[in-house]
Amino acid sequence: MEGKTLTYTAAGKIGEQTLSGPNRRLIEQQEQKFPLHGFSLIASRRDKAVGARRWKYLGLLEYLRHYPDTQLDVDGKARKVWIFELRLHDDPEVVPLANDSALSCAVLSASRSKRANDPDDDEIIQQTAQQSGEFERLESIRGKLLSLDPRGFELFIKHLLEHCGFADVYATKFSADGGIDVTAKAGPAMWAIANTVVQVQAKRWLHSVGRREVAELRGSLQPFARGAVVTTGHFSRAAINEAREEGKNPIVLVTLPSESVSLNSL
Repeated sequence: MEGKTLTYTAAGKIGEQTLSGPNRRLIEQQEQKFPLHGFSLIASRRDKAVGARRWKYLGLLEYLRHYPDTQLDVDGKARKVWIFELRLHDDPEVVPLANDSALSCAVLSASRSKRANDPDDDEIIQQTAQQSGEFERLESIRGKLLSLDPRGFELFIKHLLEHCGFADVYATKFSADGGIDVTAKAGPAMWAIANTVVQVQAKRWLHSVGRREVAELRGSLQPFARGAVVTTGHFSRAAINEAREEGKNPIVLVTLPSESVSLNSL
């Protein structure tokens, strides 16, 4: 769970996943608006003192999108999986089962009307799959990055910029407001753009980065600064289009891990 977005790897722990059974049922909510209830496991089933209360109710879930990905299975082998992104609606906090269908329909209708301005955010752009050995190495690095807390990921980006030759690098005061996370200047070795201010937004996310995050970063930049969004997730088509929008300050989009960025120290 990241903010109000739940990222779910589809059912099936071994072998390539398919869009059938319960996986297909999630997609059907887009048309049928039936209720999906979210729960979080807060205690082990072996904890007899907790009993049935080991589950915490989160609220109603809204299907946002799904897309294919490649991940390692429990045996460490690469396989095709399906990633689902679901939005949590925790208001109302209590959903009576006798009225959950009507509540779900109302919540989904209101949410989708707000999303209508960004239809292209449903299309996720992914990196080309690597050869097996290289993919496994990069996926192992990605796992290490995802194990960092958000502040730890921001500090990692700071150190990465220093390693790449940037100067005067500092991480801004930590806050979860989606603003600038790291500021730096292009070093003397980057002679064509030396001293150019670069401001980075770090997104240690499983789910995708959309148009809104790119636009918000551009609006937060210092005058004449260049911007970059660095994520462990993916970018939507709308995010890429926004980053390259003609007449606007271009934003660099970086997915980690990447062969174009040296991460050999991990």
